[in-house]
Amino acid sequence: MKKLVFALTMTIFATALLFTGCKKQSKTDAITILAAASLMDCMDEIIGLYKAEHPVFVQASYGGSGALQAQIEEGVDCDIFISAAQKQMNALKSKNLMLEDSCINLLENKIVLIVPKNSALEISDFKDVAQAKIKMIGLGEPTSVPVGQYSQEVFTNLGMWDDVTKKANFGQDVRTVLAWVESGDVDCGVVYATDANSSAKVRIVSEAPEGSCKKVIYPAGIVKNSKNISAAKDFLLFLQTEKARNVFEKHGFSTVKESPLARSEAN
Repeated sequence: MKKLVFALTMTIFATALLFTGCKKQSKTDAITILAAASLMDCMDEIIGLYKAEHPVFVQASYGGSGALQAQIEEGVDCDIFISAAQKQMNALKSKNLMLEDSCINLLENKIVLIVPKNSALEISDFKDVAQAKIKMIGLGEPTSVPVGQYSQEVFTNLGMWDDVTKKANFGQDVRTVLAWVESGDVDCGVVYATDANSSAKVRIVSEAPEGSCKKVIYPAGIVKNSKNISAAKDFLLFLQTEKARNVFEKHGFSTVKESPLARSEAN
């Protein structure tokens, strides 16, 4: 009887320790990342590499940078924000919602014009979008989606924005625009080079003309209300390691050379 009581007691104790450990990890060793939709493929891969080396629960949510910015402003529980443009990061910094000394310029991308893989349309330049044969173009929503803001800048500098908007279909993020082009729902679309390279259903016909828009820089930083700042700093440092850089570059990004956890420059 005594042995049975002892065994039962030890089982209860071990179970209590198990649940205590799980509870502790969920509170102090978990990282939630809000990242631009264009980062989905490479970030999922990098998170896998990180978790293989660290006993940390890491999850990511992807979307348009403007929508993610709004979530942070509303107080969503997260630790790291990676935007596809400086505008959203700078807005959060101006509201004192980011740890200022954690913000870095992490990556660089390119803006490209794409068509469905088997498109018979003969276009080879952004200026060709104005031609009558282009009935509809997919663009990111310029009020909140960085790829839409870059697109607006390109077409404005080319003197075409008003004409382009008359045939534009606006998407909530860059992956939506990519999907429209893949399916042929639009004749062409403007996306990031990395998104275009991720799909076998589209082809790039042109890069945005030199000087037609500012550099496509992806800043990253730690959200000020993070409950896991130490773990967030460790993951942010991991994003700057050779392992992470190799993944980013494999997916077509260029990495920005900065000191770990250096302050990003405001535009």
